[in-house]
Amino acid sequence: MMNLRRLARRALAPTLAAATLAALAPSAAAEDGPIRQWLKERKEQRQQRDAPGIGTSITRPGDHEFTIEHGGLTRMVRVHVPATYQPTTPAPLLVALHGGGGSMDYQADDARYGLISLSERHGIVVVFPNGFSKRSSGKFATWNAGLCCGGARDNEVDDVGFIRKTVERVTRQMNIDRQRIFATGMSNGAMMSYRLACEMPEVFKAIAAVAGTDNTRSCSPKQPVAVLHIHARNDSHVLFDGGAGPDASNPATVTDFASVPDTVAKWARLNGCAAEPRRVLDKPGAYCEAYSPCKARAEVRLCVTETGGHSWPGGTKTRGSEPPSQAVSANELMWEFFDRR
Repeated sequence: MMNLRRLARRALAPTLAAATLAALAPSAAAEDGPIRQWLKERKEQRQQRDAPGIGTSITRPGDHEFTIEHGGLTRMVRVHVPATYQPTTPAPLLVALHGGGGSMDYQADDARYGLISLSERHGIVVVFPNGFSKRSSGKFATWNAGLCCGGARDNEVDDVGFIRKTVERVTRQMNIDRQRIFATGMSNGAMMSYRLACEMPEVFKAIAAVAGTDNTRSCSPKQPVAVLHIHARNDSHVLFDGGAGPDASNPATVTDFASVPDTVAKWARLNGCAAEPRRVLDKPGAYCEAYSPCKARAEVRLCVTETGGHSWPGGTKTRGSEPPSQAVSANELMWEFFDRR
């Protein structure tokens, strides 16, 4: 008799469970949406709450890594804190964006870009977000900069929202001077910095784009953003006069790049700058031209190297077939430009 009762209870259990769920959530069978959405949001909240470091201060110099859940993706971030950082003193913040096919670790490689050394020399907190990648390692990542590039563009990844959330988190965890938040990037990362200037002008005081032009789909910043553009005249990937060069990757993953002159003219117009530039640096292998005065002191400056191809001027490792130009240092040009804002 006891066994028969147990079997009856087991047989009735699925029916009772279904009835209970229907009573608790009668709309679920009809819509099957609100409850699923609520559960998804609660899961994301738990992941954010339980992730290491959230809600705690970053005070220790050196490198720190964490993840952020955004847009249904787990995104990686690396932060370098200089030895001179003091929690009692607001520090400038630089968001450094890797090139297409790179990663946060690649951009943080001091032998290639020197950004860790820049951080230590000038007391800058540097944030290295990782672009969209299908690999758990984060390698071979791209940014959705509008018309370019790769998987991030094709999947319409919300990189602006991810970077916004990253900046918000770091400014909560550290004493950051919110009037001195800047962005820089290489190639696809430079293109992404232009998108940030277009869509987050209230956050970023200035950007420095290296070897990547403005390929945004639309751009209507509510306030001026200072722009420094650095480009090699012989870049064979993002051509100085526009288009994708012979060293560009699969044409389907990039775009018909905007030219350097068109990009600079666009931002001089957006920032209300003087129509004609003035030469502010002229030396063997490089020159710089400045468009100023502009609204709200938002200068636009173009620095051109004669050689170096698609690379970071002043870097020590060859990218592609040609070593970087040593006529100028992208890092020192950048910080001199940022520090005057």
